[in-house]
Amino acid sequence: MATVLSRGVLAGDAVRPGQHTLLDAVVRWLFIALSLTFLAAVLLAPLATVFAMALAKGIAAYLRTFADPDTAAAIRLTLITVAVVVPLNTVFGLAAAWAIAKFEFRGKSILITLIDLPLAISPVIAGMVFVLLFGLHGWFGTWLREHEVSIVFALPGIMLATMFVTFPYVARELIPLMQQLGNDEEEAAITLGAGGWMTFFRVTLPKVRWGLVYGMVLCNARAMGEFGAVSVVSGHIRGLTNTMPLHIEILYNEYNFVGAFAVASLLTLLAAVTLIVKTLVERTGYRRR
Repeated sequence: MATVLSRGVLAGDAVRPGQHTLLDAVVRWLFIALSLTFLAAVLLAPLATVFAMALAKGIAAYLRTFADPDTAAAIRLTLITVAVVVPLNTVFGLAAAWAIAKFEFRGKSILITLIDLPLAISPVIAGMVFVLLFGLHGWFGTWLREHEVSIVFALPGIMLATMFVTFPYVARELIPLMQQLGNDEEEAAITLGAGGWMTFFRVTLPKVRWGLVYGMVLCNARAMGEFGAVSVVSGHIRGLTNTMPLHIEILYNEYNFVGAFAVASLLTLLAAVTLIVKTLVERTGYRRR
């Protein structure tokens, strides 16, 4: 009897792992199917619709959209804004992350909170703040008018609004990375006679370069697609202060669906390039580590 029971237990033990393996495989494939269905419905279908609508009247109509002077001006303004905002936010992110991760000082927690502020408030509110500061009836409006300086409804306002909503990305990517790496190598370099700048460029920066590039990629993607804050401070002056997202809205409201989706497809392609760069940076960083 004992032998029969022991054989039954052993047989049961031999069957259970197979049963669990089959159940795990079913659950795994179920979650994969649900994820792919969700992505197809929420991401792939809208993207396919964008390109289908952009090419609805043929490639010639698609290309004519980019020959329009207002469309070209919107693309140019977006690229100029990104070319200015991303380097400035990169410098700020490096400085803020280095200060927060490597030093202790009064107001450190306040600085961290201020860096997170654009992530917590609506971009529309950020745009309204700049209008209240630099608008015609704002705090500095009279002084700016007397000195013939235009910020709101001009390129500087667009850059300021874009910079405000995007400056946390580089800093937020570098702060935890620098804190995780610690200060041992920097302290060793200083002990060996290296100065502050040499330590930063020869020790700190090489260690965080992949995180820095990753933060720049995220900042670039956010800057290209910013709508809310830019919409408030731009004034929607066609051909002058409209970025690509604002120009898409104008074309769509005018029932120029091919033009709107053509510009949207270009913005989508730029975002796709950004994601490809992000993926390559991640893979290169993992290989180097």
